[in-house]
Amino acid sequence: QLQACGGGLVQAGGSLRLSCAASGRIFGRYTMGWFRQAPGKERVLVVGIRWSGSTYYADSVKGRFTISKDNAKNTAHLQMNSLKPEDTAVYYCAVDTHRSVAIYDATSYDFWGQGTQVTVSS
Repeated sequence: QLQACGGGLVQAGGSLRLSCAASGRIFGRYTMGWFRQAPGKERVLVVGIRWSGSTYYADSVKGRFTISKDNAKNTAHLQMNSLKPEDTAVYYCAVDTHRSVAIYDATSYDFWGQGTQVTVSS
């Protein structure tokens, strides 16, 4: 199971840190991703990290968001800086136990956290 937390309301330019806790040692074995879904839009990958540690960032968040994980503590974090109103969405953490090539494909992920709301005011 995955549990995400850390969302909230922040002004544009502010920062938030999301956390995802897993019930088992999975972040060091599988691909982990942070997705977001804005109202009326598809769920899209924000950043993904493979078991090897290699990362993939969506262009829209490069230079502003940073993913990290602590395999020993079964936790992952998403540090979000310089937030913009367009970052407003529900953010989900997810794990792909199949190690799919398509790290950005939401259908590749088989475990999902419950989502945490991030709202950025202008």
